[in-house]
Amino acid sequence: MKNRHKRAAIIVGGLVSLAVAAALVLNAFQSNLVFFYTPTQVSAGEAPQQRTFRIGGMVRPGSVQRQADGLSVQFIVTDTAKDMPVIYTGILPDLFREGKGVVAQGMLEASGVFRAKEVLAKHDENYMPPEAQHALDQANKASTIVNP
Repeated sequence: MKNRHKRAAIIVGGLVSLAVAAALVLNAFQSNLVFFYTPTQVSAGEAPQQRTFRIGGMVRPGSVQRQADGLSVQFIVTDTAKDMPVIYTGILPDLFREGKGVVAQGMLEASGVFRAKEVLAKHDENYMPPEAQHALDQANKASTIVNP
């Protein structure tokens, strides 16, 4: 009987350890998971509040405003249907331009402004992040249905 109880205790201990390890891994994965949203989805309330996410689209021409400190910049990301104001403090990628594709990672403030912690720009002439291209295609379809 004694060996049987030892074996059961070892099995239960192993299962508990495995469950704790799985919970820690899943928690770490969940906290590092970042979803992509378009300005239309953000304005519709689909983006998470108080969580980091990515927003992507095109930088609206004429919207880039650099601040006097040389590091802060404001610009508008659009998917041609909706616009989202973005504020970023840091060094922008060399390929960041008005009218070009961009993906920004950060959080939505209560004021409706997206505070970016990271800005990614396209890296060659024909590249656009697949999510951003899909969002632009969907926005173009929606605008042609509304305005034939």
